[in-house]
Amino acid sequence: MNIFFFITVFVFGSVIGSFLNVCIYRLPRDLSVISPSSRCPSCNTPIRAYDNVPIISYILLGGRCRGCKAGISLRYPLVEALNGLLYVLTFWRFGPEWHTVVYFFFCSALIVITFIDLDFQIIPDRITLPGTLAGFIAGSFLMPDPFMRYSLLGFTSSLAGLLAGGGLFYAIAVLSKGGMGGGDIKMMAMVGSLMGWKSVLLTTFLGSFTGAAAGLFLMVFKGKGRKTKIPFGPFLTLGALITLFFGQEIFYWYFHR
Repeated sequence: MNIFFFITVFVFGSVIGSFLNVCIYRLPRDLSVISPSSRCPSCNTPIRAYDNVPIISYILLGGRCRGCKAGISLRYPLVEALNGLLYVLTFWRFGPEWHTVVYFFFCSALIVITFIDLDFQIIPDRITLPGTLAGFIAGSFLMPDPFMRYSLLGFTSSLAGLLAGGGLFYAIAVLSKGGMGGGDIKMMAMVGSLMGWKSVLLTTFLGSFTGAAAGLFLMVFKGKGRKTKIPFGPFLTLGALITLFFGQEIFYWYFHR
């Protein structure tokens, strides 16, 4: 495809990423994501439009507020760039299709979930519950099967994914006596509704593997104990994204090795 399309997609993704920063900050604090307009977190001064250009404004301002000169977290341009890059990868992988737009929203939702879970160890229902409903509708009528790219997922597989994602993690929560949060349950119901039950299994495996590796790293190199709480949402996000982009190849490799 022409490089112009990828640049356009990246710019669009970074603009959406700027809004994701608003969601990441305001949703766990029960604030409106619509109003007031974006403000400096230090001096509460409204940010002018020309100081709110994704990535570029941060660089031009040296990572500081124009008014009070307080430092602005590097997370803001990183979230914008990450969302832009995921949009580019999605567009490259799936092309100019209607389901590509759905995957755009899915990737953005996972970014918001990841950073809120890192900060507060919660996954907001305001993302997962509407996301599950939207995923089920899209999965039933529009979305391809990640493991069979030229076949539609369909109503049955979408419903099975929703029940498998929510049911599996609910069972884990019961058996672990609270070791798994309700947010993780709803998040996996959302993932399953959009990508089917096989995606739930692969996402769970990849998320558990990377989560265990991160936990081991923290224990060995950071002196953390076995009872240290580590948010699971970011690892499920990583597993879901790997499944989305490379699930078909992993599936083929596993059954044809």
